[in-house]
Amino acid sequence: MSDTPPAGGPAPRIRLVDVAREAGLSKTTVSAALNGTGRMSEDVRRRAREAARRLGYRPNATARLLRAGHARLIGYAVGEFAADPGTYLGSPYFARLTSATAAAALERGYALVLLPAGCGPEEWADLPLDAAIVADPIDHDPLVEDFLAARVPLFTDRSVEGRPGAHWVDVDAEAAVREVLDHLHGQGARRVALLSPGTATRFHRAVTDTYLHWCAEHGLTPRQAYTDGPGDGPVLAAVDALLTGPGDPPDALFVLAEAGPPLVLDAVRRAGLAVPEQLLLVCASEEPSAEHTRPPVSTLSMSPAAVAVKGIELLIAALESGSREPTGALVPTRLEIRASSLRPPD
Repeated sequence: MSDTPPAGGPAPRIRLVDVAREAGLSKTTVSAALNGTGRMSEDVRRRAREAARRLGYRPNATARLLRAGHARLIGYAVGEFAADPGTYLGSPYFARLTSATAAAALERGYALVLLPAGCGPEEWADLPLDAAIVADPIDHDPLVEDFLAARVPLFTDRSVEGRPGAHWVDVDAEAAVREVLDHLHGQGARRVALLSPGTATRFHRAVTDTYLHWCAEHGLTPRQAYTDGPGDGPVLAAVDALLTGPGDPPDALFVLAEAGPPLVLDAVRRAGLAVPEQLLLVCASEEPSAEHTRPPVSTLSMSPAAVAVKGIELLIAALESGSREPTGALVPTRLEIRASSLRPPD
């Protein structure tokens, strides 16, 4: 019977013994040569590697990892989108956070397994996860609690600070919000409005608290609104309601809920306000489009790439050491001041 596969069928798997036969070496020698172990001449090691390359040999990674006692897989979920899992990849922030996390993990030899935020242990317990990541968890997030109860090393936000097996990376919400508000106040704004996502997370709660304290310190009336869901549509509807409601409109708007800056700018104009002449505007956004609008929109970046890299660093350090000591770190945000939040000269 021929070993040749039928036309269009899968190619036969190249085995270690096939490489040994091609190289004229023993199977043990070839295995050691490909793994970088054993005592042999460089010529023998090169013969084994060249034979493997010619034949297209790939080692059985799954078997090798299971022999080592781990699969090098990290579960990944976004807690804030538990009610609508999967939509977070439409968010520039979460898309960048996810891709940066995957890249940082892969550099260390680990791969991400995407999990729906609403899943329970019965859905992931049989997966050979070495660790887990829950980005932006909601308050008392059940996924966070389930991973910690199962003693799965976890990377998330500061809500888990001090808990064994938990590692956090966060931004300083108070410092970030105060930087934006102080900038707007310095430009003469006295009716500063804040538009926040309507989700219960530690970060959003800290932002609200900081905004209310800041308003009280400056003797200003708070003007805060919330979106009724993620995505551009709910954010733009909330912008319109905030700007066209009764009373004097805000003279500055900080849009923390994520939406495209060009769309926010259009919504402000539809409400009959000119930016920056009548309304100063700052958006929390990772979109590069902000610097190409007219006027360019000031943005607050939450540094998703820096969060990802630092979180993977802490998580994998714990995995490799076997330590359950909690660790954590803050990363800085970045305020890019552009024309939309600069009061034009009289």
